[in-house]
Amino acid sequence: MEWPEIKGTKILPASDPRRAEEAIRCAATILQTGGVVAFPTETVYGLGADARSATAVQKIFTAKNRPGDNPLIVHVTGMEQVRELVREIPSRAYLLAQHFWPGPLTLVLPKSDLLPAVTTAGLLSVAVRVPDHPLALALIEAAALPVAAPSANLSGSPSPTTAGHVIADLAGRIDAVLDGGDCRVGVESTVLSLLAVPPVLLRPGGVTLERLRTVLEEDIIDLCRNGGEIRGTPPSPGMKYRHYAPSAPLYLVEMGEGQEDRIIALLKDLQARGMRPGLMLTTETAGAFTFPSHFPLEVVGSQKDPKTVARRLYGALRRLDSEAVDVIIAEGLAEEEMGRALMNRLRKAADRVIVAPNAKI
Repeated sequence: MEWPEIKGTKILPASDPRRAEEAIRCAATILQTGGVVAFPTETVYGLGADARSATAVQKIFTAKNRPGDNPLIVHVTGMEQVRELVREIPSRAYLLAQHFWPGPLTLVLPKSDLLPAVTTAGLLSVAVRVPDHPLALALIEAAALPVAAPSANLSGSPSPTTAGHVIADLAGRIDAVLDGGDCRVGVESTVLSLLAVPPVLLRPGGVTLERLRTVLEEDIIDLCRNGGEIRGTPPSPGMKYRHYAPSAPLYLVEMGEGQEDRIIALLKDLQARGMRPGLMLTTETAGAFTFPSHFPLEVVGSQKDPKTVARRLYGALRRLDSEAVDVIIAEGLAEEEMGRALMNRLRKAADRVIVAPNAKI
C-alpha cells in the first residue's frame, strides 16, 4: 500500500480499524529492518527502534538530538520479554506488574547482555515497561522484538501527545509515524528503581507514589524531591537535562499564599515591559480574572482534576508557542497524586520559578 509522506516520513493512520492492520504491519517491518517509528502509548508518543540493535537505537538519538548519556525505556508485551532483558526479577517487580501492567509504570532492573550499551547509556540497568495502548502492544507483538522508545519529540521540547506533534518535530528525521489519535494520560510513565531496598522513585508519572506505596506496603525513597544536580549518567530519563520545555521562556507560579496575586503582578510587569505573555491556567484561576483578549490563554482544567490537566499540558504548551508569545506564565498545582508529576514536568521546563513568600525552599 502507498502511504502518505511528509518530508519522507510515512504517515500510517491506525485509528481506522480498516487500515490499522496494514499500518501496524508496515511499522513492524520498519522496526525489524533497523528503522525508527513513532507510535502512540497511553502516556505520550514514543520513538521506537529495536532495543537489541546498537545501530537502530543510535538512530533515535540522532533523530531527537538526544544526549548519549540519557538512557531509554524498553517497551515489551509482558514478563516473558522482560526475562530476556534482565538478569533477575525481584518479587516486588512481579507484584507491581500484577497491579500496574499494562500501564504507565517503568521498572529499573539489572540488565542482561542482550542489550547494547547505547540502549542503557552504558548503565548496568535497564528501564522496562508494558504500555497500555492496543496499537503499541500490537506493534511490539508484530515486530517480535523489544522496542526502545523515548518520547517522539526533539530533545528538550514538550512531549508529543498527538501524531501532529510528532510530525511537527520529527518529519524528515524518522521513517514513519503510526497515528493512533490522542494519548489519554498525557505525561510520561512513573519510573521506579528496584535495584535496591527500599525502592527509589526516579520520575513521577501516571502511577502515583501513593498507589505504589499502597501496593508495596513499604517506604519508597522519593529521589525527585532532592532537587540536586545529577552528575554523570542519570539512572532514568527526565532527570539530568532540561525537558518538556516550550520555545518561549516558561515562568512557573507555584501554589501557595497569594498565588493569584503573584500571577497578576507578573502579568502587569511583563505588559509594562512591552512583552506579550501567554497564560496556562486552571479553570478556577482563569474564571477569577478578566485578562486582555490579546493575551493567548490556555485553560487546562480544574485544580481538582489534575488528570485532565496532565492530558492537556503538552498540547497547551505547544499551542502557546504557536502564538509567538514572549513568555508563558504557568499556574502551579498542589504537589500530590498526579499533581506531583505535573509539577515535576513544569519545574523541568521552567526558566523561572516564582514561589510564595513563606515557601520552604
